[in-house]
This record gives sequence, structure tokens and C-alpha cells, in this order.
Amino acid sequence: MTKKELYQTVLDYLQTQSPQTDTELHFGSPFQLLVAVVLSAQCTDARVNTITPELFRDYPTAEAMADANEDNIFQYIHSVSYPNSKAKYLIGLSKMLIEQFDGKLPDNIEELTKLPGVGRKTANVIQALVFHQPALAVDTHVYRVSHRLALVPSIANTPYKTERELIKHIPREKIAQSHFWLLYYGRYTCTAINPKCKICKLANICRFYQKQTVKELTIHRL
Repeated sequence: MTKKELYQTVLDYLQTQSPQTDTELHFGSPFQLLVAVVLSAQCTDARVNTITPELFRDYPTAEAMADANEDNIFQYIHSVSYPNSKAKYLIGLSKMLIEQFDGKLPDNIEELTKLPGVGRKTANVIQALVFHQPALAVDTHVYRVSHRLALVPSIANTPYKTERELIKHIPREKIAQSHFWLLYYGRYTCTAINPKCKICKLANICRFYQKQTVKELTIHRL
């Protein structure tokens, strides 16, 4: 199977299994999406969605959040991971948006990643969902599925290397969508622990499944 055939086979299948091409985070504006994505780092979308209604009710815009202090924001987000750091990030990025970008999200990854708490993954989410650019965010799920299904070589051992390898082979018009196909398959089927290999139709090309099969055969022979 050629690399092109591999990608087509995998993406066609993942699209049927995880057709959703939007985030599960709740938000009402580009700024609120940015806040929600920053809060979701090393935290579940479900948890973030439990706290953002009140946060966005009281601090709906960059202007409003820039006038808050870290203790104020902490009270709303204390149940997420690293709440102290994230409270600092939210205040900082809000102030920078007001001072340098007229309260609006910049539309390029270089300026987005200047915002406190905004890394490449977060910036790519904003690029794809707000500005409809062919950007692909590599989180832990995308990274895991991409490697297990041999979409990327083992030497693509960082999120950035994985991102560059994926977008090199995915058709431009499918890049943003592919993030969600890979993400949701990794979140709900190809999980880190106890993946649902028995229902996956891609087991024959899966590195993880092949290694597990060899391991089980070895143990059985012993």
C-alpha cells in the first residue's frame, strides 16, 4: 500500500467512525473559544464546559477579562488542571489582545503564539475554527492515532514533527477536518488504555495491534 493509499484508507474510515468536524467545547465568540482551548490543556472538554458558562457570563470579552485579577478568575476555574497558571494566562492574553490587537484575535500562528498560554496546538485550533485555515492541531489523541496507524514514521517524535508529516500527505481541503477525525477516534475508540481494537477495521495496519498480537503469541507459547 502506498502512502497515498494508506492515508486515503485511514481518513475514509475515520470519517465514517468520527464524522464530527467541530470542537466539543462550548463558546459564543472567537475570544471565548480561545479561552476554552487554553483551559482544556491537560483537562477534558467536559470539565471545561462545566465552568465556562459562569466565566463567560461575567467575563464575556477580552476587555472584561483584562480588567479582572487572577484571584477573580481562579474562583471560576479552580476545578481545571493548573488553575493558577491558567488564571495568569487568561489575564495576560486578554490584556495583550487589548493592547496589541484591538481586542481581536490575530489571524496568524506567529502572533497567536505570542499570547500567554497559547502554544502551537491552541493556535492551530483557532486557525482552523475561526479563520478556516488548513491547520491541524496535534494533541495527545492525534499523536497516538497517527503513530499507531503508521501515518507518520517513528522519527516524527514530537507534536510538531507529527503535524508537518500529516499535512504533507493530507489533501489541503481535508487538513482541518482530519484533526477532528483523528482526535475523536483517539478519544473514544483508539484510547491510550484498553483501545477497542476488536471493533477497529484498521487493525491490520496498526502498529499497536501488531505488537500486542506478537506479545500475546509469545506469552501463549511460553
